[in-house]
Amino acid sequence: MLPQLSRKQEAWSARFNEPMSDLVKRYTASVDFDKRLALFDIQGSVAHATMLNTCGLISNQDLADIERGMAQIKSEIDAGQFDWQLDLEDVHLNIERRLTELVGDAGKRLHTGRSRNDQVATDIRLYLRDRVDHITGLLCGLQTSLILMAEQHAQTIMPGFTHLQVAQPVTFGHHMMAYVEMFERDRERMVDLRKRINRLPLGAAALAGTTFPIDREQVARLLGFESVCRNSLDAVSDRDFAIEFCGAASLVMIHISRLSEELIIWMSPRFGFIDLADRFCTGSSIMPQKKNPDVPELARGKSGRVFGHLMGLMTLMKGQPLAYNKDNQEDKEPLFDTVDTLSDTLTIFADMVSGITVKADRMAEAAIEGYATATDLADALVRKGLAFRDAHEVVAHAVRYCVDQGATLESLNLQQLSEALSLAKHGHAQVVVDQALADSLTLKGSVNARSHVGGTSPDQVKAAVAQAKVRLSI
Repeated sequence: MLPQLSRKQEAWSARFNEPMSDLVKRYTASVDFDKRLALFDIQGSVAHATMLNTCGLISNQDLADIERGMAQIKSEIDAGQFDWQLDLEDVHLNIERRLTELVGDAGKRLHTGRSRNDQVATDIRLYLRDRVDHITGLLCGLQTSLILMAEQHAQTIMPGFTHLQVAQPVTFGHHMMAYVEMFERDRERMVDLRKRINRLPLGAAALAGTTFPIDREQVARLLGFESVCRNSLDAVSDRDFAIEFCGAASLVMIHISRLSEELIIWMSPRFGFIDLADRFCTGSSIMPQKKNPDVPELARGKSGRVFGHLMGLMTLMKGQPLAYNKDNQEDKEPLFDTVDTLSDTLTIFADMVSGITVKADRMAEAAIEGYATATDLADALVRKGLAFRDAHEVVAHAVRYCVDQGATLESLNLQQLSEALSLAKHGHAQVVVDQALADSLTLKGSVNARSHVGGTSPDQVKAAVAQAKVRLSI
């Protein structure tokens, strides 16, 4: 059965002999999702109208009517009373039709010198610029939570890992500051890509510019754009700025996912390093003892969602000839969902991190159990004259001694330590075991010894925290 034909005429339908079918109308319409651009569409339209008036293309009365009509439309949208119509296809035609109902011919004159192609490109840039500013603030919020946690735990010792095996002692504050650095680079990327978003497409019209004597620079100033897009074909057809944003968002979500993975591992009873506040966890429908870290698990999963949007937008763009194509209608839903997912994730993580309960005793126990100070012992032997490779082998035998004895390096007395170090038989100089050598095996001694820029010592963590506070104006 053929789809029923709509009897309503479209804004552009004079060219056609039959109306669009209802099925095609639903398939091609974007108003259900692009109406979130409405306030930016109004902002761009008022700036365009102001420029048209300055250039003598519309009268003072037309401009006043357009401004009055747009103010009413904004009020209707804000109040949830605007009548969005699928028949009008998108946010632009819905607003234009309502404006014409309110102010008559002035509403029809508004579209002088522009196309929906440059109009939507402008709306998306206005929207994304606003959201980038918001997300940059959210990144600062998450960094602040991490910084305050690092400051509180500058001296809390935990095992550092490589290959998820205990490697060397670090402080929990140092670990938190690692994520501060990751999110700082993410913030820098957002600030940098904003410059490429903040270029005005309006004035490119459909693809070739317009025959009207417009002033694009005036519109750019009115809308806060740093410059205008220099080529009309490029201005209406490319969405690389949206792709770049999704790429930067994907990197943020990679860092979120890595942090999530650690929180999940650390909360496991096998580690028991931290606890998350109950409001970020759920229970089990069958196992009453369970407390599941659902928020970090879901964030870890949502990272894949954002990566998918990046790939979708790149695939959308790669095969398009110049200039605008209807394919680009498909840019908005993945972009909007990326913005929403990232914003929600950053908001909830800032709250969740600030509520982490750190189990310092268990962290220290785990560091001791993993022979985390073995490298410190090797370094101490080097300072006593051994070549590092010889020291490495000596300490490896000492660790084997501890494994056989069921002991830790830190628990060895001077006699036991001397015995452990004498197991290697390769003709190197015999080391005098003294208290200074034994002190190198303590967790506190290990972290305190790494007191250089970027090191894990409490003093360096406090210095890094102070610098980050200045950078973020905390």
